Amino acid sequence: MPVTARLSKRFYDVFGEEIANELVDWFNQVDDTYRTDLRELNEVNFARFDAKLEQRLAELNAKFEQRLAQLRTELVKELADVKSGLKWMLVFWAPTALAVIGTGAGVVSLLLRR
Repeated sequence: MPVTARLSKRFYDVFGEEIANELVDWFNQVDDTYRTDLRELNEVNFARFDAKLEQRLAELNAKFEQRLAQLRTELVKELADVKSGLKWMLVFWAPTALAVIGTGAGVVSLLLRR
């Protein structure tokens, strides 16, 4: 919102209407120039900020994707280890369970004969 420069009545009385108006116009032109320059500088700085932000977000996204891929690989490895462990546990416990069941059936059979 532009601010229009004004001068006192005394200034107009001493220098006259023409000079005072010329000075007011000059002040307003300078003000407009500074505002335009400031706006352009702000736009340039915001563009730089926006570019840096985009770059950093892209870097962060790449790091996130890389870490996510590492975690997936680790999870697949851990699940494979668990699956392998379960297979070996079944191999070792199945004969024991069959022996216990067989022994239990034999004991029940002996008890029922008497």
